[in-house]
Amino acid sequence: MTEVLRRGRASLAFAFLVQGVTFALLVTRIPAIQDRYGISDGLLPVFLAAVPILAGVGSLGTERLVKKVPPSAVLRWSQPAVLLALLGVGAGDAMWHVAVALGAFGLAVGALDAAMNMLGVSLQQAYGRSIMLGFHAAYSLGGIVGASLAWAGAHWDLSLFVSYLPAVAVLLPAALIGSRWYVDAAPVKGASGEREGGGVVFKLLLPLCLVMTFAYIGDSTVSNWSAKYLQDVLGSSEEVSTVPYNVYMVMTLVGRGLGDVGVRRFGAVAVVRGGSVVAALGFAVVAVAPGAWTGIAGFTVLGLGLCVIVPQTFAAAGKLFPGASDAAVARLNVFNYVGFLIGSPLVGGLGDVWNYRGAMVVPLVLVLLTLLYARSFAPGPDRYGDGHEWPRAADVGRGSNGL
Repeated sequence: MTEVLRRGRASLAFAFLVQGVTFALLVTRIPAIQDRYGISDGLLPVFLAAVPILAGVGSLGTERLVKKVPPSAVLRWSQPAVLLALLGVGAGDAMWHVAVALGAFGLAVGALDAAMNMLGVSLQQAYGRSIMLGFHAAYSLGGIVGASLAWAGAHWDLSLFVSYLPAVAVLLPAALIGSRWYVDAAPVKGASGEREGGGVVFKLLLPLCLVMTFAYIGDSTVSNWSAKYLQDVLGSSEEVSTVPYNVYMVMTLVGRGLGDVGVRRFGAVAVVRGGSVVAALGFAVVAVAPGAWTGIAGFTVLGLGLCVIVPQTFAAAGKLFPGASDAAVARLNVFNYVGFLIGSPLVGGLGDVWNYRGAMVVPLVLVLLTLLYARSFAPGPDRYGDGHEWPRAADVGRGSNGL
């Protein structure tokens, strides 16, 4: 069983990496997609909003689907669908083509995100210690690879289809092969948040939903506004304005790569609190930065703090509802997209009517609000009376098996 779990962990990490590459290839080429299909500036937000809305639908649909088929089956077929939809975005020549491709991408990516995190939570339960941050570190690494591939495509002036085809041709069969080793670990029974019949009490899940929303408002602020902020507010060149998102992604990789060790040693509550404070400090530096390089330093600190919150939120849902973790993860995943939908227009609107320095205070405050809900990340009081994990102790529902 030990070897089965290890193979399952490696194959799932690869799925996270593939999704990181895929998503980065899409979002970093949005200007090229707009130019190819002649999408107006007024219509572009409609296209961009449709993707997370449909992803939320896909995530909720997955909650129902996994009652009939295992999450591994959903992931096995949704990941190729996402890759083919990405290729479809680059292959069309009419606006309805890209609308259909982006719609398919949104539905499939919602199912994919939900299924990946379902498997991650169940594997963490089986391992008996924190491994969830490692999966999201693989996603961050994939994002860096995807952004680099997108830069190469733009640099060499490749068409979207030519830019996407090699990545899809390599990743699609690799993902299908890797899916052979996915593991659907059996859920743990009995949790304070479950009602009779194994369902999820949304009132108990709500604090984690709010934290997920706050985190993605912060993340969408970086992905959508960091370049504009550096160029328009801090007076950087266009070239330098691309740096913040890159260093942000690198620091999410670093923070998530080290985060599991921190959770095992200090506990999830301490890691989430520390990450929230560090992220707020990063936003504060960005808001008061006198120049571009100070702003870049702020985004660097921000990435290191913010990156630990989302993986731990999924893990906390699994701890709260171990007998119904799939349903909890699917519902929680919807608030990933809620945060994305709120964050970009919120910061952009405040920046337009007020100023962008002031707008950066909003995600700062929201990230700090996570401190109010940090206790939701604590395991049951029967093992953690002091509010922290014991060193080397299991941090999820099952005892550690030494993996």
